[in-house]
Formats: sequence, C-alpha cells, structure tokens
Amino acid sequence: MPQKKKSVLIIGAGLGGLSTALRMAVKGYEVSIIEKDSKPGGRLNELKQDGFTFDMGPSFFSMSYEFDEFFKYCGIENPLEYQQLDPLYVVNFAGSQRKFHIYKDLDKLTQEFEDLESGFRKKLDAYLKSAGEIFHDTEYKIVKRNYKNKLQYMATMTTVPWKHAPRMLRSMWTELEKYFDSHEIKVIFSLVGFFLGATPFDTPAVYKLLNYTELVHDGYWNIKGGMYRITEALVKELDKRGVKIVYNTEIKGFQENGTGLKNFVDQHGKNWQADIYVSNSDAAAFRGTVLGRKKYTEEKLDQLDWTLSPFTIYLGVKGKIDGLHHHNYFLGNNFKEYADKIFKTSVSPEKPYYYVNVNSKSNPECAPEGCENLFILCPMPDLRFKKDWSDAESLADNIIEDLGKRCEYDIKNNIISRKLMTPIEWRDKFNLYKGSGLGLAHGMNQVGGFRPSNKDEEFDNLYYVGASTVPGTGLPIVVISSKLVTERVLHEHSLV
Repeated sequence: MPQKKKSVLIIGAGLGGLSTALRMAVKGYEVSIIEKDSKPGGRLNELKQDGFTFDMGPSFFSMSYEFDEFFKYCGIENPLEYQQLDPLYVVNFAGSQRKFHIYKDLDKLTQEFEDLESGFRKKLDAYLKSAGEIFHDTEYKIVKRNYKNKLQYMATMTTVPWKHAPRMLRSMWTELEKYFDSHEIKVIFSLVGFFLGATPFDTPAVYKLLNYTELVHDGYWNIKGGMYRITEALVKELDKRGVKIVYNTEIKGFQENGTGLKNFVDQHGKNWQADIYVSNSDAAAFRGTVLGRKKYTEEKLDQLDWTLSPFTIYLGVKGKIDGLHHHNYFLGNNFKEYADKIFKTSVSPEKPYYYVNVNSKSNPECAPEGCENLFILCPMPDLRFKKDWSDAESLADNIIEDLGKRCEYDIKNNIISRKLMTPIEWRDKFNLYKGSGLGLAHGMNQVGGFRPSNKDEEFDNLYYVGASTVPGTGLPIVVISSKLVTERVLHEHSLV
C-alpha cells in the first residue's frame, strides 16, 4: 500500500506563495494555501472599478527569463504574453518642459543625454560594464543560493571578486558621481534605488547592477491584459493539480509539540495542520507577530530598515492623455533634500515626487473606449514615522492638480473613477509591517545571509518565501525565492 504524500500548507497567496505551491505540487507534495484576503495575488493584484481595471501594485518587471525558468521547472508552457516597454519610462523634472525618454537602445539613449554630458556614451559604457560585472559575479554565487547561517554567507562573499568590495560600502549616488557630472543623469539612473524601496543615498552601490538589468540585460516588461494575468495563470495551474486556496483566513497563532510545529490557528480558532509549512507573510514580522520571537518584537522590528510605504491613487479619466506614456516619473528639482526629509517625516510633502502608470496605453481593454486608467504611486514614510493619514484626500488633490499641469490635461475635471489607498490600507489589506511596501530594505546588513532566513530557527518544518527573506524584493527575485525554498524542502523533507 503506497504511503500518503507529505502535505504542505502555504500561508499567503502572494506571488511567493503561489509559485512555491506550484513548484511543490509538481514535485508531488499535497499542497494547500490559506489567504487572508478574499482573492489571490497579494500585492500582485488588480482593482476593478467603474469599468476600469488597474494594476494595484507591481506594474512592470525585469529579468523576464526568471518566469520562463519557473514555468520550465514546472513542466508548463509559459502562458504569459510579455510586452516590452519602449521607452522603458519617461522622466519629468519640475520647472522644465523637457521629457527624458529612457530607452534600452543605447544609441537612442545617448541622443537623449549627449547635450547634457560630455562624452556620455563612453561614460555610460564604462558604468554599465562595471554594473554587468557585479550582476554576473554575484548572480549564482550570492543571489541564487541558500545559506545555512551568516558564517556561510560571509565565507561565500569572499569568493566574489574583491574589486566589487568598495561598492558595498558606498552609496549608489556616490558611485554615480564617479561616472557622471549631470545632475539629471545621476537622478534618473538612481531611480532604480526607489524600486528597492529606498533612496539612492541609502542604497549600496552594488545595486547599480539594476541599471544593467534595465538597460542591457533584459529591459522592462509588463503582461498583456495587465499584471494580474500572472496571478490568474498560477491559480489556473494550481487548480489543475488540485491545490485548494481557502480565502478570508488569517493565521493568528500556533501550537507546537516536542518535535516541531504542530499546527497554526486562524482568527476563528480553527487549527490548520500539515507536515510542512511555508509562510508567504513577511518573514521578519511573522516571526514577531505570530510566533512571538523575542528577536522580532515590535521594538526590534522598528529598529530594522524597512522600505518605503505606498500612497496610491487609482483614477479613471475621460479622454486620451497625450502627455503621458505607459510609465512616467514626476520629480521636483530638490532631489537630495527631498530624499533626506520625506521618508522620515510625519508631514506630507507640499510638492511630492510620484510615479504614474497608464496601463491603457499598452492595454486599451483596461479602460472604457476613449478613456485612460491612471495608477499613481507616491512613496511615503512608513507608519513608524507618519501615523496620521487624515490628509490623504488633500494630498491626492495636490498630486492630481500637479500632474494635470505638467501633462497639460485637465485631469481633475475629467475624473470618472477615483480610489485612494494609504499606507494604513496597504498594511491592513496585505499585512505589510507598518505599511512598508516591499518589506525589509536592502542595506548591506540586511542582504543575503543577513536577511531573515527562509528556514525557521526553531521549527524544522517551517519555511519562508517572499520579499523579506532571501534573496529579496521584486517579482523575479520572489520567483527565485520560491525556487530556493522549494530546494530546501526537497533536501530536508523527502516526498513521502
């Protein structure tokens, strides 16, 4: 008589949880998922309102080949239809009519900047060569691997060429100053730091490798029909394999036995039991709020470096807005001052910096005919610093008025649909610690083996996946995270 398959319970149906579930299901485990929200996806979600469809969170990604590898691992033909962004994005500075179009075609990019920077192409080639070396020297040695402990991680770091060491100690902004003189160029190339949820003055210079991924290695992509098609594709494949997702279920506690974790307990007191558990909730906060670990008390969690909080505005607008592309950044002219102050203040900025995604430019079906759907993201301090969001409506009005002037379109008087989400809503909906949008930040004391491990310190049958464990944040990185945790489970817990 065959033995019963080992069961896996995954907590959270975000990208990390869904991709881990599919990897484990195809390997033969009996998998189930519980999810706090009423639908899957976590931050990789969508909002439907008044005939408009919005990407709720992530709106583009790089390293598209990680999704290819994932589906190949699962023995599935990739169901996603990629759309490459061209230009990658457009940058607008306050007080200037000039728009900077950022192209993956380096010849076209050179034409954008050669009047601002003498010898720009030569400098760009040198900068990207260095960035590419960092990427390829760390991809498999550091990023795509598990660590037993911090000592093993530090030993592994010694195998990376020493020429990269200085970039671990200086900021991305300092690194850019070594190559470029133009303030605009330094600001634009440092925007990838914001993708990590931090300022370029706090982000280590090694993350210049992101400039390489955007401009040389892979570019930026979105998914035809909207980013939520990723979530839907994964759920469809899970359904084929009998993986059940139970919604509106939040883990609040646990029980242990003499050998490990016995079960988790939800908000209704129901026990959830399996042989193996994988948490897609924040790997640091879960250890504190659910497991009650002394190393992760609220006081100690507050001392960690967290990524910025999202303040998001979703607008359905009548008319076609020629002054906007698919991806747009609207910046001021006080970049350093703004970055130094905005992320640790309790007061909303009078002139905020923000990002605008107009998905209807690439996916017209996401808005009614003759309309646009605008997703506006303004990075803000997390709830440790700015607790009061009673000014949310006035801040949104400020941003909408500014955007209308800068793209020369009367957005305010053409709004058909409007919804706001403050860091409080983001925290409550997706269990984001203090509203941190991307989990733990990526300073050198919080990367690699210094991030919360994907293997629990006390329970042999509990693992973690997602942005706050290894290797870090970002859609393709979380897909890698799902592979790492699956490899760990396969190694440590046989299938039967």
